[in-house]
Amino acid sequence: MSVSIRLTRQGGKKKPFYRVIAVDKRKKRDGDCLERLGHYDPGQNPAEIVMDLDKIAKWVANGAQLSDTVNSLMKKVAAKAKKEA
Repeated sequence: MSVSIRLTRQGGKKKPFYRVIAVDKRKKRDGDCLERLGHYDPGQNPAEIVMDLDKIAKWVANGAQLSDTVNSLMKKVAAKAKKEA
């Protein structure tokens, strides 16, 4: 089974809210997930990004592929954490 770490859309019409999930690549965008790894809310100012980097690293070590969007969000979270430290 090939696993992908990607976003799933939640929220109402014109009020999107995304969850970062680990899911089988063959599943639909909003299908069942294996594990929830965080969330992303672009409606906030600034956008709220919360991710469990340890869990994501575990999935990547086991062969999961990051989507382009999740990869760019992870870079923002890592830069923010580095800036605060």
